Amino acid sequence: MNILDALTDTEYWLNWTRSFGPISGFDGKLVEPVAAYLATVFGYGCLLGPSQAARSLGTFDRRQIAWVNLRHITSETLELASREVINAYRRFALPRWWGSGKHVSADGTKWDLYEQNLLSEYHLRYGGYGGIGYYHVADTYIALFSHFIPCGVWEAVYILDGLLKNQSDYQPDTLHADTQGQSEAVFGLATLFGIQLMPRIRNWKHLKFYRPSRDVRYTHIDELFCETPINWTLIATHLPDMLRVALSIKAGRLTASTLLRRLNSYSKKNKLYHAFCELGRMIRTGFLLRYVADEELRTTIHAATNKNEAFNAFVQWIAFGGDGTIRENDRLEQQKIIRYNQLVANCVIFYNVHAVSEVLHALQQEGQVIDEAALAALSPYIHHHIDRFGHYHLDLSRTPPAIDYDRFPLPTTPDSSAPSLLVQQPPLWSMP
Repeated sequence: MNILDALTDTEYWLNWTRSFGPISGFDGKLVEPVAAYLATVFGYGCLLGPSQAARSLGTFDRRQIAWVNLRHITSETLELASREVINAYRRFALPRWWGSGKHVSADGTKWDLYEQNLLSEYHLRYGGYGGIGYYHVADTYIALFSHFIPCGVWEAVYILDGLLKNQSDYQPDTLHADTQGQSEAVFGLATLFGIQLMPRIRNWKHLKFYRPSRDVRYTHIDELFCETPINWTLIATHLPDMLRVALSIKAGRLTASTLLRRLNSYSKKNKLYHAFCELGRMIRTGFLLRYVADEELRTTIHAATNKNEAFNAFVQWIAFGGDGTIRENDRLEQQKIIRYNQLVANCVIFYNVHAVSEVLHALQQEGQVIDEAALAALSPYIHHHIDRFGHYHLDLSRTPPAIDYDRFPLPTTPDSSAPSLLVQQPPLWSMP
């Protein structure tokens, strides 16, 4: 099969193109709107562009595809369409062998841009000019949110936006990331939202462990702690202000990334920023102590971040058109390209889970016993059965088999093979 067939089948099952329509609000003039939307999502999501997509399809002109992109599809409607796929994906039984949906990992991957561009920056780690596609991926492998950010920014600034803007049926409360996805201020702000930030930190042994007070000493691990204690007075003084900021973000008055950028710009003078950092130091110290002591916690974090890395490779494979360079110079269009790509990836993931569920069901009907460990090790990022190149035929008369979300049985106990939910540990010390 090809990617366009997967898009067509998922559209047949879910009708996710109903999220699109004329931006003006008037009735559309498209003769076959579903076909036009599928062609546009395919062209931009696979990084073909309107010209190459029109050549591959043969039934559309490049100006038609570009016009639909400009007049009928926005970044917000792409997010709505992707949410339709995510909510339907959650109904499948198979992904529950992979995770509980309560854990999500955030990571970015570099996309090439032209050098003469407002967003383009030189990335020291990856090399070359470009931007960062930042994704929040659930422990069931589906991408919940995507964002396009500059290379030079610290990724932790944007890590909370994905969870706070997420309106899908998945509502995770545990957030994993790598070294770029954490800082003292982010630990403090995440705590106020009830989010457990559990990153995989490079060279964490160089981080400071803070004492609750100067006179506290520990028998075996005292050398881990610096002599600087937690400033409880600063936290207590500014706690009402920190709660007001959290409520403003929750109400949508501003975004977490805007706050963190603004506070960090005036960090030497801003007492509120120091209060967030002081709260984050307390939370991060407790997390690091649990990270050292709990092998299961380290395994869970490592597995979650590996899923995000695998998704990064998968979306790059989906974007096979051209040389992998986003050719748009407008920032809004660049964001749309990332969300087009996420939508195509989620549709292919949805199709793969449906196909694998049917195969497993057929094996069970033949009397074969499915090993639970093998089920937990499966992944929907398989793509050897997908043909990316050649001519495409958009056939809306395709009638795929009816979808059965409960085709494959659930684990014997709810989420038995999923990473265990991390129980909130009592604080290592109490605020005076």
